Amino acid sequence: MPGASAFYDAVLTPLGGVRVMDFGTVIGYGVAGKPTFWLGPLVAEQANREIHIAFKATDRAAVRAFFDAAVAVGAPILHNPRVFPEYHPNYYGAFVRDPDGNNIEAVCHTEADG
Repeated sequence: MPGASAFYDAVLTPLGGVRVMDFGTVIGYGVAGKPTFWLGPLVAEQANREIHIAFKATDRAAVRAFFDAAVAVGAPILHNPRVFPEYHPNYYGAFVRDPDGNNIEAVCHTEADG
């Protein structure tokens, strides 16, 4: 989990998220002191299956900052930041893989930055 925690420390900061609780093997991330996303060790005997997690960004600049932070810590790129009109006209997102192989996205649902 050390690799995953360093990844989330870096990529959630541009989105306003920080560690708000840390119990050693379980970490809670969130805003205003309230965790909304938890990271913990795999406890099942079977391997974890890939999941897709989307974090809401306040604007397109935050999506780009998330993406830049992810690339800076070595995250594999799935999709560069761009508009995905197949989802809706203002869907602006970027997708990377976290250290556990999950599809992690930052997305903004507003028009282009002014």
